[in-house]
Amino acid sequence: MRKPLVAVVFALAVAGAGAAPAVAAPVSAEPAAKAQTKAAAPTLQAVNLAGTVALSNCSGSVIRFPNSLDTDPALVLSNGHCLTSGFLDPGEVVTNQTSTRTFGLLNSAGTRVATLRASKLAYATMTDTDVSIYQLTSTYATIKSSYGISALTVQATHPTAGTAITVASGYWKTLYNCNIDGFVYRLKEGDWTWKDSVRYTSACQTIGGTSGSPVIDQSTGKVVAVNNTGNEDGQTCTENNPCEVDASGNVTVREGINYAQEIYQIPACFTTGNQLNLNASACTLPKP
Repeated sequence: MRKPLVAVVFALAVAGAGAAPAVAAPVSAEPAAKAQTKAAAPTLQAVNLAGTVALSNCSGSVIRFPNSLDTDPALVLSNGHCLTSGFLDPGEVVTNQTSTRTFGLLNSAGTRVATLRASKLAYATMTDTDVSIYQLTSTYATIKSSYGISALTVQATHPTAGTAITVASGYWKTLYNCNIDGFVYRLKEGDWTWKDSVRYTSACQTIGGTSGSPVIDQSTGKVVAVNNTGNEDGQTCTENNPCEVDASGNVTVREGINYAQEIYQIPACFTTGNQLNLNASACTLPKP
């Protein structure tokens, strides 16, 4: 997880960096697109901030699954460690908990166009993955007709190494462009362990407040992961300094490298009406 956001804001103020991190790319996917053109990569989309949201302490996005209907209540994806109640314990899973949390909805230019409200926290955990999913009081159709913004679709298959991606932070209104460098058998940070995590190439220098950002495949526009952490100080397996553990137990520390958690397994756990069903046959998310 990232350091508390208050600490990040203070550090930026002391450094004279203002509200926007100097390491971030501008609100445009153009730099990554140009780099990929030289390698004859697939046609890349101009990823922007439309459909992302700003939480009080993190980032997120309005998402839908391949089988979601326009009339379904919309969902917001973020991290499990972004809950207002604080970090969840290892093994802890929260389901269908009443919530009135609000989210600032952004358009393509990063302008806040609406405040969306949750009706419940449908699912949250920091075990095996680091995810929270809120159900909203608005449907996809309502959001589209009122604000002209469509939800981002979650990819229901495993992401691929080398894919050009954009980490879209609604909190900072900033895009970070890089590639998927590879996958981590186990990513350990403090008391928490995550499975099959996404590792970015070094260009994605995400910071506090980017937690919960959608990781978007630049060739499809689909969400393939949710941004959640990075090794800040080169320490081993401590908070804000995750370490990689392979299947043989070997530990690797990559200072300055950042990570995300996969979400392709989530659609199988939501059924008709975007309702959570952890007992669905294909659902592999941790259960309470």
